[in-house]
Amino acid sequence: MGKEKAGFLTPKAIGNRIKSKGLQKLRWYCQMCQKQCRDENGFKCHCMSEAHQRQLLIAGENPGAFNNFFSSAFYKDFMQLLKTRFGTKRVQNNVVYNEYISEKEHIHMNSTRWVTLTGFTKWLGREGICKVDQTEKGWFIQYIDRDPLALARQKELEKQKAREKGDDERHAKAIDDMVKRGQDSSKDSASTSTFTELVRDDEGKISLNLQLNSEQKATTSSQVPTRVSMPSFSNKRKQTFNATKPPKKAKSALDEIIAADKRKKEMLHTENWICKDIVVKIITKRLGDRYFKKKAVVNDVQDKFTAIVTMLDSGDKVKFDQTHLETVIPAIGKPVLIVNGGYRGCVATLESIDTNKFSATLTITQGPLNGRTIKDLKYEDFSKKID
Repeated sequence: MGKEKAGFLTPKAIGNRIKSKGLQKLRWYCQMCQKQCRDENGFKCHCMSEAHQRQLLIAGENPGAFNNFFSSAFYKDFMQLLKTRFGTKRVQNNVVYNEYISEKEHIHMNSTRWVTLTGFTKWLGREGICKVDQTEKGWFIQYIDRDPLALARQKELEKQKAREKGDDERHAKAIDDMVKRGQDSSKDSASTSTFTELVRDDEGKISLNLQLNSEQKATTSSQVPTRVSMPSFSNKRKQTFNATKPPKKAKSALDEIIAADKRKKEMLHTENWICKDIVVKIITKRLGDRYFKKKAVVNDVQDKFTAIVTMLDSGDKVKFDQTHLETVIPAIGKPVLIVNGGYRGCVATLESIDTNKFSATLTITQGPLNGRTIKDLKYEDFSKKID
């Protein structure tokens, strides 16, 4: 009788598993049989075995099918590692390959259609699967992600950047318009106010008449009459002094009511404007550039002037003071929340924006004032409302 095979838990079987554990030499690996030998003698015995010869006969009948199978398996595993481990980062091809062959049961490149790693890298570049470039340090590859979800996410990020850029450009344009108006007003005031020199005519001399009659000499209480002629100024100066202001137009009863209502609304302005469920922009660098000019949603308000916000891009929860935040102006037709003034707390729709006056026109959409139109509401009195 033949000698029985060692059991699974015998010391010899455990020692064999320990020896075969881990990556072995490539020269002693048979890809057709997917068997790893520990030394040259074991690999020679395996090549002379009947199972290996039978596998070679099967592969000889259709060698192209086996080559395509191993090539597709190698490409699939390599690209899966590149996508999950490195993403769309630029990385050296040898770094990816060394991490790929660290797996013991990997597909060896000598069984594929690519002879070398450089040839496989060039093929990836020709097929448009990766961005390939050669440097002094070797070949570098960069995976091109064409996943529909990734493309949609990238498109959404581009839209968000475009919206932020539009807000910044609109704000910069408003500042430029304000500076231009200030320069125009200063030029107008300089052109209207003309300075003239004080001119005195020669005829405007001061003269005294000291002639006295006999009656005036006898009287002790007599007075000496004097005649004083004041200096006369030029015509230009007279026109300047004689200029009168145009008469003010009398206000009607309706104008007085409107002005009184406007003063009443302005009196209702408060120092705190932070409200819940609005979108704000961070305008401070105290926490670094990570949150600067980023947008967030106000979740809670503490002590009227402190806001607990959630960042829209990262989801971080941060506490900011009111002075470090500013309102956000949405696109036309989007909902807003009035945060200050007589209509504070009302939900409205943005109808139009007046960049010259830094104000907007809103239409209230909820509450008892539904349908009322508010004109010339300042930018800082309303902000974008989350859906």
